[in-house]
Amino acid sequence: MIFAPVIRRAAFNAPRSADVALQRFLNHTLATPAAAGYTVQQDEKTVTLQMDLPGLSRDQLQLTIEGNQVRLTSVEGAPRQVQRAWELPADIDVSTSSAKLENGVLTLVLGKVVPVSRATQLTIA
Repeated sequence: MIFAPVIRRAAFNAPRSADVALQRFLNHTLATPAAAGYTVQQDEKTVTLQMDLPGLSRDQLQLTIEGNQVRLTSVEGAPRQVQRAWELPADIDVSTSSAKLENGVLTLVLGKVVPVSRATQLTIA
């Protein structure tokens, strides 16, 4: 990002929540397209994607997981169109994953598939 504006509360004499909302809007608007509107965090068991989707409800979103790919799209007739896709380095365990939309923020907690050893022992004759 070339330019990251910082809005000072005293300059606008506005409530703190308005400052945060304006800062998020400016960061989203001026960010590079690849990083705009979402954050990614990861640990050894999960990958967490969090993105702003104001004005959309659960019924207006479709989430598809296949192997290590995640696709998010809005349904026809939704007030705005969303099409995003991510490819993760490991397959996703759907049984340990969750999706939650709250106050216009979608949080995906994607469980990583635990590798299973295929090693077997042979009896020596």
